[in-house]
Parts: sequence; structure tokens; C-alpha cells
Amino acid sequence: MLISAATLCAATAACAEPSVFPTGTTIYDPARAFNSFVFFAGGDGVSRLIDLNGNVAHEWKFTGQPSVFIDPALNGGARGHVFVTLESEEGKGTDLVPGRVLTRIVKTVGEVDWDGATVWRFGPTAPGGRAQQHHDIARLPNGNTLVLSNIVYPLPGFAAPQVLDDLAYEVNPEGEIVWTWAASDHIDEIGFTPEELKLVKGSKNADYLHVNNLKPVGPNHWFDEGDERFAPENLIFDSRNANFIAIIDRKTRKIVWTLGPHFPPIAADGGGASRKLPRPIDQISGQHDAQIIPKGVPGAGNLLVFDNQGAAGYPSVATTLTGGSRVIEINPVTQQIVWQYSAADTGGAGWSFRSTHISNARRLPNGNTFIDEGQIGRFFQVTPSGEIVWEYVNPYPRRGKDAETGKATINYGVYRAQPVPYEWAPAGTSHGESAVVPPENTAYHLPVKEK
Repeated sequence: MLISAATLCAATAACAEPSVFPTGTTIYDPARAFNSFVFFAGGDGVSRLIDLNGNVAHEWKFTGQPSVFIDPALNGGARGHVFVTLESEEGKGTDLVPGRVLTRIVKTVGEVDWDGATVWRFGPTAPGGRAQQHHDIARLPNGNTLVLSNIVYPLPGFAAPQVLDDLAYEVNPEGEIVWTWAASDHIDEIGFTPEELKLVKGSKNADYLHVNNLKPVGPNHWFDEGDERFAPENLIFDSRNANFIAIIDRKTRKIVWTLGPHFPPIAADGGGASRKLPRPIDQISGQHDAQIIPKGVPGAGNLLVFDNQGAAGYPSVATTLTGGSRVIEINPVTQQIVWQYSAADTGGAGWSFRSTHISNARRLPNGNTFIDEGQIGRFFQVTPSGEIVWEYVNPYPRRGKDAETGKATINYGVYRAQPVPYEWAPAGTSHGESAVVPPENTAYHLPVKEK
């Protein structure tokens, strides 16, 4: 397996990029890749639609957490519409609770068309007149929009004077909230032991759950076979800080299915006690982007999640000694791993695929899996056997200045990236499909300037 220079990490738990490495498309086999666009927000505040050759097909002068390309089937057939952040502001007063890493909050989130014109917005009608959207947003089949939001308030029994609670809003086309769900109302339904619940409520981190995704379950064979926990309108979310994934019943608002927070310990090699599949799920930690694979796609009905193996848990759990991450596909009824991608499973050192925060994964129609190794801004596709058939390294970093030292900073990380079918963009949007064959890394050298 060929690994790009950007994935090289020290064999300790610390991971570092080389100072010079290729960006853009570094591997592309059009015959075996699922050919599509990819949409993501760069560190420069621009959201871009690229083809798999790395050419920019279109861009919007907006960013988002995340920016999301909207499926035209959920949007009245409108192509080229995206969710973005329209307005953000510096938090103040009670926004600045202990444990909050970022002080900027999303004031208004919205939908813009191909030309960047706003066609829908949410914020002014939210509590306090601010959306406070974070980590996810999705268009629903009924035309409403699902928004993952925060709200800050004191909660009885919690040690933190102000808690950053996670809320789900369903918002109609007029920007009005028509359904609400608050995580703090359902803590007792997750399955924490009394000792664990004491740690949760006693945490000094106000962002005690840190929910990082919220999606409809979507049509699936489990529901068709009579399992109402997987009703398509139910919502799936995960808690990055508490190591669990859960499904919310839309009608009762109760949590009706969970994965975690208790797991057998993961083996040091990142592959569990045995790599034989299927096998019972072992310890996930700090995970992102949990979703039920949609109908019509290989693995439909199974759960796909990026298992970061980042520090998390109440109490904090042991993660892989090699420091590697993995993408796992899980049968949600038997709770067994049925497929996984990790460096150790494909011949690489455990730490050569690693992102302890952000990141995501999506199953593709041809059976490949799209992966955003978010920490270093590397996107790639793997076949079911784990072979890389497309790879791209983000060339649009966030540049800044360290507040303490004044030194210039650069960050290539990408929170989430999204594969986008060609037909979701306006007709005639150009794209390339030219093969990119990488050089052998050990023989590839930059030219030396002769004196």
C-alpha cells in the first residue's frame, strides 16, 4: 500500500507532517475509483467543489461547520445548493464557558445557491437570536432542516456553572423551530453506570458530551423487517467525549438504541484480539460521523463510523498503543464489526493512518469507502480490500499567527469532506477523470539546484 508523505508519523503517539509534501491529487485510478466531485471547506474560508483530479469545479466564498452539499432529491430538484455559515460572531459573556475551545459562534446558518445567493436562513428565530449551529446540518425529506445546535445554561446537578448543552432543532422553510430535543433531558437513557454518571456531571468541561453529528436514520431493511428502533425519521448522533452512538425516537424523544459507552478493550495493534470478521465491536473512542449506510449502497443498513481513537470517556479509556485510527462498519443489531479499514489491516504501521479528532467516512455506490483523515487534510478512497485508488491532500490551509509567540501558523486540517455525485451539480459542470500514477516514494527526490 502506497502512503503519501503527508501521512508519515512518528512511532510515538505524536503525529507530525513533513515540512514539504505534495498537495492536490496524488493517486487516481479512474477505473476502480467511484468517480464524483468532492465538497469541503478549506482553511482559507472558501468552500470548494473539486473533481478527483483536484480541479476546482466551483467555489463559494463561505465556510461552514461543515459546509454541506444538498441532495437535489431533498431540495425540489434544485442542483448546486449548499449549507454554509452566513454570519458568525465572537462569543461573549455566558458564551465563554470553561472548556470551550473556540470562542466564535455561528450566528446565522443558511442555504445558498450555485451563485451564492441566500435562499434560506436560520438564526434570528433561534433562542437568543443566534443559531449556534455546530458540527452538522441536514435537509429532511419533508423540506425542513435538521440543525445541531448549542445552548449555554446552568444545569442542576452539574459541577460546571454553565453547561454547553447539545440541542437538535427541526426548522421549517420559514425559519421557525417546529421540533426540539435536548441531550441533557436524556442522560439517564444512555446507559452510564452511577459511577460514570457522577463523572459526567462532575466534569469541569462544560462541553460534557460534545455531540459531533446528527442525521436521519433513513430508509433501511431493519425497519422494513419490523425493528422500529430504526424508523427512517429517527435520528442518529454520537458523543465524541462520552464514546457512544445513539438513536432518538422522533415520536417519543427517547433514546431507543445505543452503541457504547461500554466496550471490551481494543488490542494494541488496532485490530482487536483477532482480525477475523465478523467479531464483536471493541473500544471506540472520540468517534465521528456515525451513520446508517443508505439503501442501494453496499453494506446498506449497517453503521459506518470514523473511530478516531482519540482520548475520551468517563473515565478516560485506553486507546491503541500504536496511535492509529480506523473506519469500521458495524451490524447495528448484532453489534459486530463486519468490515474495517486501518493501517494495520493493510500492511502499514499502525500510526500511518491517524486522526485523533475531526474526520469522516462515507460508503460509495461501487463499494469503495471515502475517508477524510481530517487532522492532516487527506482524503482518499479505499476498495473493500483496503487498496487506495484515489488520494488528495488539501492545498488550502488555514494560515494564522500564534497568539503567544507571534510565529506564523499553518493548518491543513479539514473537519469533514463530502463525495458529491456529478448529477447533483448543474448540468454541464466540467470534471476530469485522468489517471494519476504516483512515483515510488523512495526514488522521488526534489531537484538539487546546481551551483
